Amino acid sequence: MMTATPTEMMTIAAARLLTNEDVCFVGIGAPSAACNLARLTHAPKITLIYESGTLSTRPTVLPLSIGDGELCDTALTTVSVPEMFRYWLQGGRITIGFLGGAQIDRFANLNTTVVGPYDAPKVRLPGGGGAPEIAIHCGQIFITMAMGSRAFVETLPFITSFGHGTGKGDRAKLGLKTRGPTKIITDLCVMEPDPETSELTVVSLHPGVTREQVQAGCGWPLRFAAELAETPAASVQELAVLRDLHIRTKHAHGVAA
Repeated sequence: MMTATPTEMMTIAAARLLTNEDVCFVGIGAPSAACNLARLTHAPKITLIYESGTLSTRPTVLPLSIGDGELCDTALTTVSVPEMFRYWLQGGRITIGFLGGAQIDRFANLNTTVVGPYDAPKVRLPGGGGAPEIAIHCGQIFITMAMGSRAFVETLPFITSFGHGTGKGDRAKLGLKTRGPTKIITDLCVMEPDPETSELTVVSLHPGVTREQVQAGCGWPLRFAAELAETPAASVQELAVLRDLHIRTKHAHGVAA
């Protein structure tokens, strides 16, 4: 019997959320793996868009970056970055934005800028790139992140990408009409913002995971749904397709499988 690793379970759970009708702004890494797994399984007609301007791309291997030639080679067309952001993103034509981050707080705000004080950080992170715009202009946001107390923190040192601010209503106060983060998919569980407060609440535990394990990986006291579900286990097909995708990617990039 094939058993999924925690990272594979995170990718598969995220992929299941996507449909053929989605137009998806894809981030590199875990979001890219999830979106392409969906395309190769249950959502073959999904439209994948990467920040470099590639529209309806169908990569055979996972890209190393948004500038990977694989994206342009397999895209329906490629547009300029200004057109991508102004016409497609700010024009409200993208249904789902897939993001990750170095840190997240209880209201799904993301930090990819610094760890520690901004003027004298302990770690200088890669920065926002297009994520701040993706976070406010896509119809809704899915976030994929592995749990850990250094990643899921009580207070962010810097908010790079706006989630739900300090609670329900903060997006509306800023004039934002999109839904913001609606699903946070981790290697242990799935979270959603509470309808009344927008605070992240665990709604589903992955197979074999306990509440205690999830809480240990979080820097604030977590809320759990009254009717806590169990994420359906990975199917043989999902695992086979995902692992084959990673093997092809390693071979393409000169890494031994």
